[in-house]
Amino acid sequence: MNKTQVNVYFSLYGDEFPIKEVTEKLKVIPTKTYKKGDLIPNRSKIRYRKETSWDLGTGYQNSLDVNKQLQEILGKLQNKTLIINEIKDTYSLECKIFIVIKIENGNTPALYMDREIIKFASSIEAEIDVDLYANPYESDFKE
Repeated sequence: MNKTQVNVYFSLYGDEFPIKEVTEKLKVIPTKTYKKGDLIPNRSKIRYRKETSWDLGTGYQNSLDVNKQLQEILGKLQNKTLIINEIKDTYSLECKIFIVIKIENGNTPALYMDREIIKFASSIEAEIDVDLYANPYESDFKE
């Protein structure tokens, strides 16, 4: 039986900027990066990235509490708000926190943001994007 999974990631993105320099300033290794103009893989139609991005994510984890994954990201970035804001200003970047949930068999995770998360997001002017993917119940396939 598949279990509900959560992936949370923080993204610094914008037109073009030096990814290596951002990594060095933050002293955190990103989980994913790409540059404007890079080919988007696994597409039936050829498409290219429209922006450059530095991402730090948890990857998909079995979870019924989104706050666990949010805290994992917060733990690596919370004390770096001044650096993040400096990077944003220098390269005209935006920040976003993505929460991606794959719901299995109606098992929806708790979705809340504690004060620490809200304070962090506010301090770096980050948007929060929540994507929900509700997969069909296994019973839908049984007759």
